[in-house]
Amino acid sequence: MINRVRQLRKERLMTLEVLAERAGVTKSYLSKVERGQSTPSIAISAALARALDVPLDTLFADAEELTDVTVTRAHERQPLTPDQEVGSHYEGIALQASNKRMTPFMLRPPHDAGPVPFRDHPGEEFLFVHEGRAELLFPSRSIELGPGDSVYFRATAPHKVRSLSAERAAVLLLVCDDRSGPETPHPHLP
Repeated sequence: MINRVRQLRKERLMTLEVLAERAGVTKSYLSKVERGQSTPSIAISAALARALDVPLDTLFADAEELTDVTVTRAHERQPLTPDQEVGSHYEGIALQASNKRMTPFMLRPPHDAGPVPFRDHPGEEFLFVHEGRAELLFPSRSIELGPGDSVYFRATAPHKVRSLSAERAAVLLLVCDDRSGPETPHPHLP
């Protein structure tokens, strides 16, 4: 995604300052993203996609690789966050699918969600627990989920996920970014 953000920004003749302002992030943070020194959250990625006027999945795949039918084998999922990074680990699924309205990820949430901030963004999310147990946390409530359980919710509600099982849970996450919707209601949350 690192070079993709820079490439899309330059294609649109945008300065670092303009994109940072439109996405609601600092110029220094955006510079770190473009140099691979920081991995943006899904909420920040969605804000960058809106600011660049592209679908969210465009940040994760080259335009030449996009196709109408995409098969992603389990061993082909692309890690989107470094293993040593604190917090959730994301793997890209169907990154080469073109014109999609939702972006799928395999999510492996951390056990300790305390240091992870609540995140929100326009659109909707769908979580399906594939392996293990997980907990979807909102500021005022939580929902425990086991294998086969799923939850669908408006992503404008601040949320985060943590693993409850001994091993990190494997959760299918579908993000549908509402690019025509209002800006992120809590821009201070990453």
